[in-house]
Amino acid sequence: MTPTAIVHRVAPKGRGAHRSIASALRAARDGDEIHVAPGEYVEHLVIDRAVRLLPEEGTRHAVRLLAASPGRPVLEVAARDVYVEDLVLVGQDPGLPAVLVDAGHLELDGCDVSGGRVEAGGDASLALTDCRVAGAELAAVHLNTTGSARLTRVVVEDVEGTGVVVGSRATAEADELTVRRVTGSGVRVRGGARAALRECRISGPGRSGLLVEDDATVTARDCRVEETAAEGVRVLGSSARPAPPSGGAEFGEGGVVLVRCEVLRTGGDGVAVSGGGDVLMLGCRLRDGSGPGVSVEDEGRAELVDCQVDGAHGSGLVARGTARLSAEGTSVTGSRANGLLAGGRAEVRVDTGDLTACSFSAVHACDDSRVTLTACRIGSSAEHGIRATDRAGLTVEGGRISDCGLSGVRIDGAAEARMRGLSVVRGRAGITMESSGTMVLEECDVMGAERSGISCGTETAPVLRDCRISGTGTAGLVIGERATPSVEGCTVRDAAGSGVVVGPRAEPRIRAVTVARTGKNSLFVGEKARGTFEDCVFSGAGTDGAAFPALHVSTGGAPVLRGCLVRDSEEDVALEKGARPVFDDCVSRDVKNPSLPTGAEQALSAAGGPEPAGAGTTARETEAPDEDTLDDLLAELQGLAGLERVKNDVSSLVKLMQMVRRREEMGLVPPPLSRHLVFTGNPGTGKTTIARLYGRILAAVGLLERGHLVEADRSALVGEYVGHTGPKTTRVFQQARGGVLFIDEAYSLTQYAGTNDFGQEAIATLLKLMEDHRDDVVVIVAGYLKEMEVFVRSNPGLASRFNRTLLFDDYSGAELVSIVEHQAAQHQYELTPDAVTELTARFDAMPRDRGFGNGRTARQLFQAMTERQAYRVAELPEASEADVMTLRPEDIPQSL
Repeated sequence: MTPTAIVHRVAPKGRGAHRSIASALRAARDGDEIHVAPGEYVEHLVIDRAVRLLPEEGTRHAVRLLAASPGRPVLEVAARDVYVEDLVLVGQDPGLPAVLVDAGHLELDGCDVSGGRVEAGGDASLALTDCRVAGAELAAVHLNTTGSARLTRVVVEDVEGTGVVVGSRATAEADELTVRRVTGSGVRVRGGARAALRECRISGPGRSGLLVEDDATVTARDCRVEETAAEGVRVLGSSARPAPPSGGAEFGEGGVVLVRCEVLRTGGDGVAVSGGGDVLMLGCRLRDGSGPGVSVEDEGRAELVDCQVDGAHGSGLVARGTARLSAEGTSVTGSRANGLLAGGRAEVRVDTGDLTACSFSAVHACDDSRVTLTACRIGSSAEHGIRATDRAGLTVEGGRISDCGLSGVRIDGAAEARMRGLSVVRGRAGITMESSGTMVLEECDVMGAERSGISCGTETAPVLRDCRISGTGTAGLVIGERATPSVEGCTVRDAAGSGVVVGPRAEPRIRAVTVARTGKNSLFVGEKARGTFEDCVFSGAGTDGAAFPALHVSTGGAPVLRGCLVRDSEEDVALEKGARPVFDDCVSRDVKNPSLPTGAEQALSAAGGPEPAGAGTTARETEAPDEDTLDDLLAELQGLAGLERVKNDVSSLVKLMQMVRRREEMGLVPPPLSRHLVFTGNPGTGKTTIARLYGRILAAVGLLERGHLVEADRSALVGEYVGHTGPKTTRVFQQARGGVLFIDEAYSLTQYAGTNDFGQEAIATLLKLMEDHRDDVVVIVAGYLKEMEVFVRSNPGLASRFNRTLLFDDYSGAELVSIVEHQAAQHQYELTPDAVTELTARFDAMPRDRGFGNGRTARQLFQAMTERQAYRVAELPEASEADVMTLRPEDIPQSL
């Protein structure tokens, strides 16, 4: 009360008192106070000046103001700074305002409002502190204003409608708001309104607990919504992205932010987002909802960070339509449907999440959805750990799946899947792939499955690289009928049944696979199955005591095995009648009853005749590392010793290839350009090293799929009888698909004359393949300068395709010394300055003729120096660490 304020007293009787509050208001001026004696007053109060209206001291809630008529509010405010304290305000029509603020500002403190709502409109502002609003219809508090509102410790109850409505462009803040026993939603925010809720409780609403519509913005901290008849939180129509709250900021830029909120025992979804709705949830908990925990539909977006979804009667997380859902550090437990369900064209990302104890599959992706799981833990689901079907896309990076009722992972329909570093433990089956789509598994582990570890279904073509299968109850790897998978670098161990089972008419490509300690066969090939098995090891077949051969080939089976090893078995090979396998350079060791073909019979052709010795010579492949980046590769190129001219040529080629790639990405026709190269120079000048690096660079630019290197020479391409060369050259070329085919001493294909030489056939086959697969393989031919010039001119097809030559100069003395120093550093040796000087002089004096080995000479010299140093140090009575590590001039041999 200001010093100049006047107190106006209202009482039913007594001298000096107004008989009505309206009379006191007419006498009051701005800043005056009106004290009301206990009693009941039937009035329609219109307050158009800044006054304070309160009961006489010590008489809280002893003053009751009743509306004078059903169509009018008890209190109508049109002035700023109106303060009303501890009064009971009773309207006559629950569907109309009991308190109405059309303009100015009203503060209700400790008041009890019933029989109508509290409403603010126009540009009015409103504050309610320690108030109760009850018995209204439609809404208890309706903020339809462009002004602000603050609700502190307000109780809203027994409402036939919504508890609190925030609309228009209102800005509302609510602290410790309680909404209970309302037939509509607890709190509804719509239009362009902005609301901040802190420590609020919404209990038992007849519809949603919190309803957000249109472009409204809501931030809720430490709030609880429980016992709702519909959704706990429903967000519909927000279009902008919410900003995470930080510092003192309470509002994002549209959408809903929930911080440490609880949504419990809802009659529908815990949090439902649809339309263009947008929700960010931080540290929230959703429990025991009758529907999904969090559902996102249409164009909705939801992001969960460190949240818990427990006991949802539907799926824990659901995304449909074109929705986007992301969850980080979030757990989903005990869902009575899926842990995560993605459908439509939704995009879902889950990082470091837990999805456990679900009644259906923990993760189910269907329709055209896209799901990415990173470092997730999935366990104890009644069905699959992960299932992708229809045309869904699945990406899995790391993580663990355990104890699933069906498969740890099942991919079917036309779904696509890429999984790296995933572990699947126990469960009925490990990974089951039945899809016609692309499926790639890399570095995945499957352990302890009751049935098969990894299963490739009928007519599927998955890719498996560096996967490990162990302890399966039946087979380790199963390849279904007519399946054509590619399997490389995998291991199968301790399978109770067979290690690898190839179904009828299947044709897998299996390379560098190890199968060990199987209860039955290491490899079982079904009827009329084919396929290639290269550099595989099959050991320890029949560990359950029965006499199972390591390799079993059924009737009509015609697999090709190259460079394989069979060991530690009772029997190596068993063939059913009509089986026609091909064994090329295969070996049996420690086998009690060996029958694997040897010598001239080692390779058996499909026609039943022997293939000549040496015909099995194959090209050598070097895989490009997956983690290559263009900057790293160019740095590696510049780090090589010498080769300055070649480095400049390759750098120019890279720029040219980047331009080609950009034109292709823009939809423009690429310029006529041959990527094939001729490398000329003496041995040891780094031609193979540059070829390997060139392939990796083209892969990094996007012009090759893999960028690996396949090294071949005449023996790998040319056969020894009619009809042998074409297939042999084709096989090497196919091995290089997606990478670089490097043919050393390529001129040897044309140096032999006579009717029995098939070098020209190899060239013709190679040129045809280069034309048919011009974008799939880069061919590099290498050799001495003059011979390569003659080779390229020998055939018009060669001249048109190989029109760019890189000349590899001999290394200088200083460059060769740097190679020796690099070798020394790698092996923890050091050269003394005198040794460096001596080496430089020795290299400078060496003639650069065809017998000079360049880098190879430097490496041989380093090896010889280490041997001579070892002899010298061995004669020292007490050799120090420096003695052992140091290479001196006397360690340099006099001749090479």
